[in-house]
Amino acid sequence: MNETVRTLVVSVPEPRSLDIIFTQDQKKHLFEKYAIVETSALNFAALPEETLENVKYIIGQPPISLGLFDRMRSLKCVLNVESNLINNMPYDHLFARGVHVVTTGAVFAEPVAEMGLGLALELSRGIGQANALFERGMERWGGEGNKASRLLSGADIGIIGFGDLGKALNRLLVGFRAKVKAFDPWLPPSILLENGVTPATLNEVLEQSDFVFVVAAVTSENAGFLNKESFERMRRGAAFILLSRSDVVDFTALMSAVESGHIIAASDVFPEEPLPQDHPVRRMPNFVKSAHRAGALDVAFKRMGDMVLEDMALMERGLPPMRCKRAERETVARMRSQPVTTN
Repeated sequence: MNETVRTLVVSVPEPRSLDIIFTQDQKKHLFEKYAIVETSALNFAALPEETLENVKYIIGQPPISLGLFDRMRSLKCVLNVESNLINNMPYDHLFARGVHVVTTGAVFAEPVAEMGLGLALELSRGIGQANALFERGMERWGGEGNKASRLLSGADIGIIGFGDLGKALNRLLVGFRAKVKAFDPWLPPSILLENGVTPATLNEVLEQSDFVFVVAAVTSENAGFLNKESFERMRRGAAFILLSRSDVVDFTALMSAVESGHIIAASDVFPEEPLPQDHPVRRMPNFVKSAHRAGALDVAFKRMGDMVLEDMALMERGLPPMRCKRAERETVARMRSQPVTTN
């Protein structure tokens, strides 16, 4: 009896690896169920013709030219495990031929939302700063240590962007009885209302919030849209928390707004990563820094493996992928996030 021919999968998950994405049991199942060809983005186009003709699933998002795509006649799905959708393949042609493009980025929503909440609490109560003073024997007791503190509970909160991350953040804020407004030009107001938030313009979010969370993706239309004028619109002393990508912000203007004392800020992302040692934000008070670590939890990476295996199992049965988030033909080529280089 001939051995059953296994479905061909090309693995190119850079900058991640299969060992980061899959548990040992998941990886064993992957290699038992599928024929895996491992390669790099650099060498992807040089794979043997037979491999390109027969590959059904790609784990990763290597650059794919139109000519290369035309050679992959069996391709059914590109499973992006980096999370950012990069404009490096002919999406219109993929969609026209019925090829799915999906991303596992939703796994980061919960951990990044928790980090955002932590950054907001740090800005509102100065927990880390108080601890540093305590360790130096300079602690301020009681009310003396709370002169710049405020409550998150009952605050006016604005969320810029309301995708998976915005929704996860909003769920955490429910317990704080906050009054939440959200701005997202890609969503109808009814979706915001269904999630218990008030639809608002960008200016309303900026002008009427004590805390502004930025969780918007970078697109071809919004690079640097939060600028000097935006920060001037914010309430004096308001907190600005940047969680998505720094390219949506004029970072120099943000630093100036903090340096002037008009607002305080926190960010998990920066214009250059790693950040140069001489970058002025490193020495800036009232600006809390986190080294792009909000979503980088092992539990989140391993959820990717679950999503990939479950969606490939569905597609093997002739069903559409349901665990990963499917790219939309109208918006995918407008994404402009830079790929991550460090897990």
